[in-house]
Amino acid sequence: MRTVLKVVDNSGAKKVMCIQALKGKKGARLGDTIVASVKEAHPNGKVKKGKVVYGVVVRAAMQRGRCDGSEVKFDDNAVVLVDKQGQPIGTRVFGPVPHELRKKKHVKILTLAEHIA
Repeated sequence: MRTVLKVVDNSGAKKVMCIQALKGKKGARLGDTIVASVKEAHPNGKVKKGKVVYGVVVRAAMQRGRCDGSEVKFDDNAVVLVDKQGQPIGTRVFGPVPHELRKKKHVKILTLAEHIA
């Protein structure tokens, strides 16, 4: 683990470090939930530095195949912070978000996203 991910919502965190992927031993893919520690944060945000949070991976540099044969791949690794019930902490999501999150039951993140890839 120990992957540093960019936070793409307005929860107050800038960067988090992955502690554990909650599904499987191999690591987190698109749409997976992770446990992470906040490494950088805005001074007056909702989450503070050092807090352990949950997050959903919305962009991954590793390519993932789609049903139609195409592959989706992003330039960075990004996450949206969520609570234990899976509801987003922030109220906005920046940048593109893949539509595969619909299958993983993260529809709330898709409604907040500004661009669906």
